[in-house]
Amino acid sequence: MKKSIYSLVLSDEIVQKVDELSYQMRTSRSNVINQILAEHFSCITPEMRIQTIFSGMETLMQQFRILEQSSAHILAMQSQLNYKYKPTVQYSVELYKAPQNNHAGKLRICLRTQNQALLLSLEQFFKRWILLEQHYLNTSAEYQLSAGRLERSLWNPDVTEEKFGILLGDYVRRFDRYLKAWFAGTPPQELENAFREEMQAVQNLI
Repeated sequence: MKKSIYSLVLSDEIVQKVDELSYQMRTSRSNVINQILAEHFSCITPEMRIQTIFSGMETLMQQFRILEQSSAHILAMQSQLNYKYKPTVQYSVELYKAPQNNHAGKLRICLRTQNQALLLSLEQFFKRWILLEQHYLNTSAEYQLSAGRLERSLWNPDVTEEKFGILLGDYVRRFDRYLKAWFAGTPPQELENAFREEMQAVQNLI
């Protein structure tokens, strides 16, 4: 949706209310006014589309701790690993206002720890997960791997915002389930067999 610069004359009381709302929403004054007008005239802004997707995700995230949003374009959540001192994994979904190279955004998975054994095991899982996706999904996703961190691009599927949110929620839950199974000592071949069977039943993927 193209944007241009306009000058508006508004009362101080209105601007104060807009500023309060922009602070709560962690966005700009212009964006708040844009969304209010869009809702009034039944227009769909990129921000409204993103929030619809995130709302769809959150319906599936009951077992995760949803974190306060640092941006209207990011939804972050945490899950606890059953590993010694109960470290937490953070999942952060960032969505673009408009698709870039047919990618809707990116998923970041991060575990902050100084435990080298944990980092090594996590890296082994990340690498195995990437291989599983590339082998069984034939995905064009792009991956970036670093210590305690995996970043994956998200495909832009031809589905409604609500369905896309559900796909994202399913993906995060699936990843988290396999990650916990890995740290529970499930043999790699058993994980691969389960992944292959599960993917045969999944039609829409990101």
